[in-house]
Amino acid sequence: MENEIRASTHPSRDDARLPAEAYYRGLLSALCTSQSASRQIRRRRRRAVAMDPGLGTLELLGVFFSLAASLCSLVTLMMPQWLTLSTELLPTENFQLGLWETCVVQDLGVTECVPYNSLLGLPADIRLARILMCITLATGLMGLLFAIPGINLVNSCRRTESLKVKRTLKMLGGILGIAAGVLGLVPVSYVAHLTVLRFFDESVPRVVPRWEFGDALFLGWTAGCLHLAAGFLLVTSCLFLQDETCLLHQSIALNRAHMTGPERSPRRRTEYV
Repeated sequence: MENEIRASTHPSRDDARLPAEAYYRGLLSALCTSQSASRQIRRRRRRAVAMDPGLGTLELLGVFFSLAASLCSLVTLMMPQWLTLSTELLPTENFQLGLWETCVVQDLGVTECVPYNSLLGLPADIRLARILMCITLATGLMGLLFAIPGINLVNSCRRTESLKVKRTLKMLGGILGIAAGVLGLVPVSYVAHLTVLRFFDESVPRVVPRWEFGDALFLGWTAGCLHLAAGFLLVTSCLFLQDETCLLHQSIALNRAHMTGPERSPRRRTEYV
């Protein structure tokens, strides 16, 4: 009778092994689950990287053209060679007209520049060209700053569920690039148009020297075309981009029942009469 009471009050070794075996089995199953999930994440990353190389090429070309266009716009804004003039009376000197100053270049290589005294005293075309070129440069730089974090090569998609933020940034960069291209072509083309009209003006005697195109006009046309190309490339890459979730490391929560330690089986108490 006493042996039966001891057997009932103290658990057997097999009963004590059961919770421990369940704990280790749950731990192994959780580890297997985490390994399979990490493999799936790696596969998705490989597929995303090799998804569409043409899309990445469009993005890189758009950013490269936008950077080149911004540099060309800056050089165009600062160059004094918007218009040039040479006379037969002074063949050793060449006059240059820019947005910020006028220069006299001699054959010996000596250059003398005189800045403008006031903005209001400038001709209307030069004043308008200066304002629009400053706006063009600012718009192009803003578009470049929006486009760089929007490309897929830059890993800025953290704590977001989709690529909508990157697409929005890239779309804004493309739209600003197109706007900068239009704004850059307007002053250059307007100054060139007025120069052509004044050059072929029959009311002015032929003896009077006339202004001609400078290097800054051609560089300004190049900058405007590059801005337009960059904007269209970025917008095109946005149109062909599909919605995909960002591939982030996700922590896999283990089952609480599996992670809890082995529960000790309560001692069975029996009452004997």
